[in-house]
Amino acid sequence: MRIHYLQHVPYEDLAEIESWARERGHQVSGTMMFLGDSPPPLDSFDWLVIMGGPMNIYQHQLHPWLAEEKRFIRRAISSGKIALGICLGGQLISDVLGGRVSPNGHREIGWHQVSLTTEACLSRIFRVLPRRFTAFQWHGDTFTIPPGARRMAESPGCANQAFIHEKAIGLQFHLESSMLSVKHLLQNCSQELEEKGPYVHTGDEILDGAKNLVEMNRLMVMLLDAIEDELGD
Repeated sequence: MRIHYLQHVPYEDLAEIESWARERGHQVSGTMMFLGDSPPPLDSFDWLVIMGGPMNIYQHQLHPWLAEEKRFIRRAISSGKIALGICLGGQLISDVLGGRVSPNGHREIGWHQVSLTTEACLSRIFRVLPRRFTAFQWHGDTFTIPPGARRMAESPGCANQAFIHEKAIGLQFHLESSMLSVKHLLQNCSQELEEKGPYVHTGDEILDGAKNLVEMNRLMVMLLDAIEDELGD
């Protein structure tokens, strides 16, 4: 399997997804969108992973590469590639499939419980996850479920946490985070913690919650294996 990822800021990379890919013997390549790099030809990869980032998907003037990225994601999905979007990446997939992205009712930052929907329990991919689990969150926007997609997960702070549309999957939550990636977010985005809310943890609470990483990454492996088994050629 050839996995290609799109990265939007220096500090949000594949994290533990790269460990999983290397252990499975998959090829990994990436495009640094924030550096102005161009995505590769569609025939050079099988699976597209779209990472997170602090920007809004509609900030085309601040981040001109967003328009090109959306066109590329749309072409990749239309050509039958597996596409997995995480946080901002999930929002981008929703957008290109006809969904909408807007501010969520609350910022959701820290360690929060996610629940599968009834429909997810029938999904051959999402049913590998527990009905309820703890995931890492860092977002202020949210996506709608795009036309033709199925809603897979929810949380008390955000109704739409995951969807699947044929071979395209959008996640609002993070399972791939490592201790290093959590620290990088704290170093680069700590100003977002100043806006208090019912679902915003403090820096200390986020670091203390790192004890969730081992189980969270185990669930990530289960989900990625299920995606590969069900959607891979």
